[in-house]
Amino acid sequence: MPKQTVAVIGAGKMGELVLSGLLRSGWPAERLLVTVRRAARGTELAERYGVTVVDNAEAVSRADILAVGVKPQDAGVLLDEIGGRIAADKLVVSLCAGLPTSFFAARLPEGTPVVRVMTNTPALVDQAMTAISAGPHAGDEHLAVAEEMFKPLGVTIRVPESQQDAVTALSGSGPAYFYLLVEAMIDAGVLLGLPRQVAHELIVQTAIGSSVMLRDSGEHPVKLREAVTSPAGTTIAAIHELEKHGVRAALMGALEAARNRAREIAGGV
Repeated sequence: MPKQTVAVIGAGKMGELVLSGLLRSGWPAERLLVTVRRAARGTELAERYGVTVVDNAEAVSRADILAVGVKPQDAGVLLDEIGGRIAADKLVVSLCAGLPTSFFAARLPEGTPVVRVMTNTPALVDQAMTAISAGPHAGDEHLAVAEEMFKPLGVTIRVPESQQDAVTALSGSGPAYFYLLVEAMIDAGVLLGLPRQVAHELIVQTAIGSSVMLRDSGEHPVKLREAVTSPAGTTIAAIHELEKHGVRAALMGALEAARNRAREIAGGV
């Protein structure tokens, strides 16, 4: 079965992630279109990936799948421009954080299938976590197409759309939390007398190894943590300090704030 034509509308950072992932998976470059705001950006993408740069109207007419990657606050203007031109048999894939599929449905022809997607930046190394949700007119066949698009970037999961704001907080923004934690641990290593590069190597490999164990062992994180935590040892002393400073509560509060911000974004557009 020949590949469908995909247009990435608003090929910013997230749109480029999708574009590069499709190409790595073997999607033909001639089946990929992009639209951009700046001509220089279009030239850059065309030279880097061999894709065709078009305007929004041509993207709508030529593509079978429209992956909308504009900023949430720009989505309304975009749909005012192209919404009425989109045939109801085309699939719209939203990469817009916080925007519900109802936002698109209100601006598209009746019956147009919309799939909402939240992925994250580890897509750059094919280790993304991508959550996919069906809008009211999207069926299993549309979810399957979205999965085909995003599986090359890492792992995909189907969730009810009501959970997408929580997904945004947990895995969409999640890489930043890990980077912040790693940054703090490297600084701690420097404080303890290690050269920064040595501290960096120690912590990054520890993070990789711990993540692989979490993924592959099947054990609950509590059990894995307990296996490192000896009675009256160094680890329990460190965990005691973390608990005294409310790190667990701080993380829960941070994710709740991110979830609430996603809802605010949706309500403000």
